[in-house]
Amino acid sequence: MIVLLGVVVVILGFVTRRNPVLVVGVAGVFTGLIGGMNPLEVLAAFGRSFADSRSVTVFAVVLPVIGLLERYGLREQARRLIGRLGGLSAGRFLTVYLLVRQVTAALGLTSIAGPAQTVRPLVAPMAEAAAERSTGAPLPERLREKVRSYAASADTVGVFFGEDCFIAIGSILLITGFVNSTYHQNLEPTQLALWAIPLAVCAFLIHGSRLLLLDRQLQREMALAAAEHDLPLPKGTKK
Repeated sequence: MIVLLGVVVVILGFVTRRNPVLVVGVAGVFTGLIGGMNPLEVLAAFGRSFADSRSVTVFAVVLPVIGLLERYGLREQARRLIGRLGGLSAGRFLTVYLLVRQVTAALGLTSIAGPAQTVRPLVAPMAEAAAERSTGAPLPERLREKVRSYAASADTVGVFFGEDCFIAIGSILLITGFVNSTYHQNLEPTQLALWAIPLAVCAFLIHGSRLLLLDRQLQREMALAAAEHDLPLPKGTKK
């Protein structure tokens, strides 16, 4: 039980707001040492774990590509594209993205989009441009951050509730393996995937409604900001 002191190290590190990577690394070394491993065995365990889960670091390859594309105007082109689609507000655009993200995740395509691949360089700028066209004025920084957060939430909710509808996803296999080995059941991945479909539908309806309400929130907050600074009301806003 003494090896559980590594959890205490993690808690103390997060409470004191230390670097998460440093906290986890120190906790891992500390746990290995008090568990009877020598420094070389601890180092070997780190290397083995990294090799077994090296797919987690794929984002490090994607980031330079995204940075290069942004340098040559990817965000500007995305904003220009959404500006040509009249009638597509930020809420409607993010609802469509939520649906696409959820459907592709349900088919097992969880890695074709994400915060680094699509949200930051494409989805967020396009949502900002749609919001500015709907309101007829540039967004203040506070509302700009709000639109970005909604863009990130559309991606997260879509993949989180969509991926469980795919029977070969890691979470489904982990649950079935644990339940079958621990409780001696005969649970099939298809059973969990079928029960995940109603949850995915509910998640889309609930979060999609929140995304559609974003347009009204932006109109209202832009009107309040205009009233405070004695500016013209945003487009589509009634006095």
